[in-house]
This record gives sequence, C-alpha cells and structure tokens, in this order.
Amino acid sequence: MSDAEWAVVRDAMPVPGWLEGRGGQPESYCHRQMVDAVRYLAAGGISWRAMPADFPAWDRVYAFFRRWRDKGLAAEFHDRLRERVREAAGRDPEPTAGVIDAQSVRGAAPVPAATRGFDGGKKVNGRKRHIVVDTLGPLLVVVVTAASVTDRDAGQALLVRLRERHWRVTRVWADGGYTGRLVDLARDAWRIALTVAKHSDDTGGFAVLPKRWLVERTFAWLMHSRRLARDYEGRADTSEAVIRWSMSTVMSRRLARRAR
Repeated sequence: MSDAEWAVVRDAMPVPGWLEGRGGQPESYCHRQMVDAVRYLAAGGISWRAMPADFPAWDRVYAFFRRWRDKGLAAEFHDRLRERVREAAGRDPEPTAGVIDAQSVRGAAPVPAATRGFDGGKKVNGRKRHIVVDTLGPLLVVVVTAASVTDRDAGQALLVRLRERHWRVTRVWADGGYTGRLVDLARDAWRIALTVAKHSDDTGGFAVLPKRWLVERTFAWLMHSRRLARDYEGRADTSEAVIRWSMSTVMSRRLARRAR
C-alpha cells in the first residue's frame, strides 16, 4: 500500500481490545505488514506457504487472517470502508437498495465434497458465490455455497442476512433465477420488494439491464484477484473472508485516489 492508502486503511481498522481496556496483549507485529500480506495473497493467488520473505512468516499471517475471520473483524473492516465510500460519493452510509446475483466457480482440490456441487446450468463443479451489492457496487452481504444450490434457495439465506445487517434496504433487483415464491417471501417476511429485471420480448441482441449491470461489475472487480479465479478454500467462510478482503482493496484504492 502507498502511504495515502495506508492512512485510509488505518482509520477503518477495528480498534484492538487492549487499547480499549478490554484485556488481551498488544500485538507483536505490524498491522500494515499483515494487511499487505493478506492482500498480496488474494491478489496473487499464491498458497499460504509461498508467502514471500518480505512479509512476516506465513503461519503468523494466516493466524492474523484466521483471527479476523473468526471474530468478524474482516467483515467490520470491510463495512467501515464501504461506509466511507458511500459518504465520499455523497450517499447515506446505510443503503436502502441493492442488487442480488450469483457466480459459479470451479472448486480446487482442497474444496471438500460436503461443500462442493455441480451447477448444471453453467456446467461448473465447485462452489457458488451469492452476493448483494449496493447501487455503487460495494458488497453488502455474501454467502458461499455448493454450486448445486439454486439461486432461490440461497437467496433466502442471503436476504435473511441482508435484513439482519442492513434493515433499511427495502428494494432489491434480481434476475430471472429469483422468480417464484422468493418474491412473495421477501415481501411478506422481510418487507423487501424483490424486483426481477428481465429482457423484454421485443429486445434483440445484447442489452444492458437496468441495475443488473452493477452486480456484474462487482464480480468483474473481484475477479482481478487471482485467488478468486477458482475456489481454493477448504471452508466456505474462508471463501467469504477472501471475497471481503478483495473488495476492501478495491474500496481503499478508490478512497486513496479521492484523497489526492
């Protein structure tokens, strides 16, 4: 990271418990080095043991990543950056609308059979990433499942998580994979208007669907991280954490450019 980007990242990082008098010991490593190491792993697609010698030892970096994943610090860090991105764009920190979609990716050898499946439509054996983004593109929630899980089934868990974390969201745009009972369930159970954007019958050739292109752009941003070209993680929550780290990089760079 540049110094300007580190200033953005440092302000958004969770405050350690020992600084707030909640117990624990001061960390014995540099947070900037640890964050750089995790971002390097996500961007370069390397294995943990291939961490360059310029960074701390790979097991220390993995311990940092694992602690942030298990304690929800990676999600907190990501959400703070998203709030700053929205404020920099003149928006309210809390969104009121989102866009939902899913992406199937092939699973590498470490992906266990219990969380792996086959997506018959995309002909992909692996996992599926279900995300909701706001109207600027940053993530709101993410759920990783086996690729065999349908969009409608995963959409229920995704909307439940969306309601818990972002109670002000009242409208979500989706594609044709989310039609049916999910539309009524979203309206009755969570008071979310799930609007399905489809091509009209008289549309010929390629046409950009309103709002739907926002989530497709987010997937394009995420695929700049080689670690996300496939799913290499043994656990689904680890995949979700890597996605958040990749999105955090996109947001911190955007904020650093605005601060120049």
